[in-house]
Amino acid sequence: MTGFILRRLGESLLAVWGVVTIVFFVTRVLGDPAALLLPIGASPADIAQLRSQLGLDQPLIVQYGQFLLHAVQGDFGMSFQHSRPAMQVVLERLPATALLAFTAIAFGLIIGGIAGSVAALKRGRAIELVVMAVALLGQATPVFWLGIMLILFFGVNMGWLPTGGYGSWQNLVLPAFTLAVFVSASIARLLRSSMLEILKEDYIRTAKAKGLLRSTVFFWHVARNALIPVVTMTAILTGELLGGSVVTETVFSWPGIGRLIIQAIEAKDFPVIQAGITLIATIFVLINFLVDLLYGILDPRIRARR
Repeated sequence: MTGFILRRLGESLLAVWGVVTIVFFVTRVLGDPAALLLPIGASPADIAQLRSQLGLDQPLIVQYGQFLLHAVQGDFGMSFQHSRPAMQVVLERLPATALLAFTAIAFGLIIGGIAGSVAALKRGRAIELVVMAVALLGQATPVFWLGIMLILFFGVNMGWLPTGGYGSWQNLVLPAFTLAVFVSASIARLLRSSMLEILKEDYIRTAKAKGLLRSTVFFWHVARNALIPVVTMTAILTGELLGGSVVTETVFSWPGIGRLIIQAIEAKDFPVIQAGITLIATIFVLINFLVDLLYGILDPRIRARR
């Protein structure tokens, strides 16, 4: 087990390092940060002075080494736009993103879990076709289009809910529902497929032959085993949503990490871009690392394969 943990930890750290490295070099490829930050027509002397202040006059390999050293400490420099530590600016947006993500995941699990179970247990009937058609539509619908339609109907036409902003549960409803549609559709389709596979297993037929109640067979044998791939899907979706749902946060003016990164890109605020993407990668990798550990504990075969 120790070897499995160390191996997965090493892979996780390598993944974060790869993302951090890519972010560093991409921001350099986009152009000279000093020239981009100064107004058009700035003199070479002004550009050279700013390059010196930002440490951009040093060799690239030296800049990279210093960047990694500071990144390990969570120091990505001062935000050009906010005049505060970049990571502090990003972390201030994390609660809003987390609230939106966990609300969407919770609703998605409830709706998707019920829909997927019904579709599996009612296989071959009209209700299965309806559930799967709706789930497919939910996965295929563009998030930005759904968000705009919800704003127009519930916010503009009906006036029931605010069209954007942050601060009350009413502001949370539309963006959370927008994300929950995709989450629930993904969960429903995966759970149905997983449950249908479990229902074919010999131990399910054995349990039924023993005269166990249908509810007992469903909850203790079918549902428990069918949830394993759902856990993986949920972890992936949670990591993605915690990384900031850029489109949804932008459409609803939700002050999360995704919207912050878009604003930083527009303002050429490279420290915030680097801090934001690094935090997103770390969250995503950490969640997947914890899921792998859970799998390794529950199923020794996974440890053996990995």
